[in-house]
Amino acid sequence: MSIYVGNLSYSVTEEDLNKVFSEYGTVKRAQIPLDRETGRSRGFGFVEMESETDESAAIEALDGAEWMGRQMKVNKARPREEKSNYRSGGDNWGKGGSGGYSKY
Repeated sequence: MSIYVGNLSYSVTEEDLNKVFSEYGTVKRAQIPLDRETGRSRGFGFVEMESETDESAAIEALDGAEWMGRQMKVNKARPREEKSNYRSGGDNWGKGGSGGYSKY
């Protein structure tokens, strides 16, 4: 299982995350997703720990803790949801009520 870590400072690195979480057990992996366009941190990350006990200890201790000027949100990560290829509105995106394209 993985831990979600939200509301991170944009300057936090994967190494920083690893250091903080290693105080509660063995960290298998720390990851901070980057924005595709800017290459900058997106303000959240994921941490995988060696055991469920380590994860629980880290979540209990760090959820709501202030770090680098921000109050962290730390909880079990939810499974990734499948995204559809359509924008909300499906096939009618950008079309007027008559089935054709709107002139407005």
